[in-house]
Amino acid sequence: MDSIRIGFVPAHRNSLSEDWASELRKRCLAVFNKIPGLEIIVPDESLTKRGFVRDEIEAEKVIKLFQSKGIDGLIIGTMTFGDEISINTIASAFRNKPQLLFGTKENEVPSCGARTSDSFCGTLSISSGLHRRKIPFIFAGLVFPEEKEFQKYISDFVGTCSVVKGFIGAKIGLVGPRPEPFETCIYNEDAMIKQFYQRVVPTGVSDLMNFTRGLKPGDPVLKKIAKEMAAETDMSNSGAETGEKLARVEYALKQFAAQKGLSALAIQCYSAMEMLFGVVPCYVMGRITTAGTMASCETDLYGALTMLIQYKAALSSTPPHFMDWTLKHPVEKDTFLAWHCGNGPVCLSGQKGKIPVTCHYMGPDMGTVHFQLKSGVVTLSTLQEDGGHFKMFVTTGKSVKLEGTMKGSWSWVKVPDLDKLYRTLVTGGFVHHASLIHGDYKQAITDACAIMGIEVVTI
Repeated sequence: MDSIRIGFVPAHRNSLSEDWASELRKRCLAVFNKIPGLEIIVPDESLTKRGFVRDEIEAEKVIKLFQSKGIDGLIIGTMTFGDEISINTIASAFRNKPQLLFGTKENEVPSCGARTSDSFCGTLSISSGLHRRKIPFIFAGLVFPEEKEFQKYISDFVGTCSVVKGFIGAKIGLVGPRPEPFETCIYNEDAMIKQFYQRVVPTGVSDLMNFTRGLKPGDPVLKKIAKEMAAETDMSNSGAETGEKLARVEYALKQFAAQKGLSALAIQCYSAMEMLFGVVPCYVMGRITTAGTMASCETDLYGALTMLIQYKAALSSTPPHFMDWTLKHPVEKDTFLAWHCGNGPVCLSGQKGKIPVTCHYMGPDMGTVHFQLKSGVVTLSTLQEDGGHFKMFVTTGKSVKLEGTMKGSWSWVKVPDLDKLYRTLVTGGFVHHASLIHGDYKQAITDACAIMGIEVVTI
């Protein structure tokens, strides 16, 4: 699991109760320290008075602290009224980072007009300043730190920060041209550069082979990878050389990704790959995805980016599955087939025993895995672009176990309203590819998209 470093700004105004502010700061930190993947950075009493921020002098100290620690996001909390100038000074210094604002509740009815906190009022001063400065932020409400809803906000925000950190400036490998019939897989590199500072790194499949030219059959490097594959799959129905051929593909792709510093790969997964390497790389793509470099089929570059967003929302704790919206179940209500040729990470299998590696579902070439994904809540996403405008469809469903088997890697997914989902995809111009990940990351993805200027479409 990735660790995300977030700066915490406990805001306080001098005229209000320091003891109450100190108690809330302590309670906030106790909650933050229990959030998986969150590393909190906060001013201590040696940096600012009682560890608060109350004026511009303290704000400048906190800015230097956060810069030295390389924070990935900012949490602003009004322990009392807060000082809007100092807080917005810090927010402005990190305007390119995700920011979350929350206020705190009062502990008692004021006596003779003397208020302990006044956060209700002060939070509005800070939020209006953020709006004035055009700084996007997430509002988590007026809370006591121990409330479950607040803790979910923080947990989702950690995922949001992870997405923004991993997505902005990402480099994506493009292995081979897109399939000629698939206009689905066109992309706008100019728009990616302008909005996300991303870079596409292209290579031909024949160029990919250069990474393995020095590896002769039986090379220890290839044997090691093939042994790892044999430990998790059954290749008894494949050719004797299949394992080493797949190992050669995996080695080449990993070397390319490492050399170029890639976060994801969009791969032309048949034709030239079959001809030059002798196998289709579906199983290998699942292994590469599991290892942390997202790999999409059919050179779908936006598909690879969708996978990257999901993976980072999950703090790299579980791999996604690149899928097709394949068909509506003929009997089960609101259930569809999330399927692809056999690229699923085998760690997502809901089956017992080793996963079979056999021929491609459309032909004799080896290299695809065949299994049904495990059951559970899933997030479904697909990134699309039209004329430089990016939008993300995101929703949740449940992977369910149904009878029957097929080639490829697949899951039957039940959603609240399949007809509405499908109509939304059709009328929104979304393609037949998407990505599925186990767990509910809808809010983290939604908030990250809002911060990065991606329109969110959901049902």
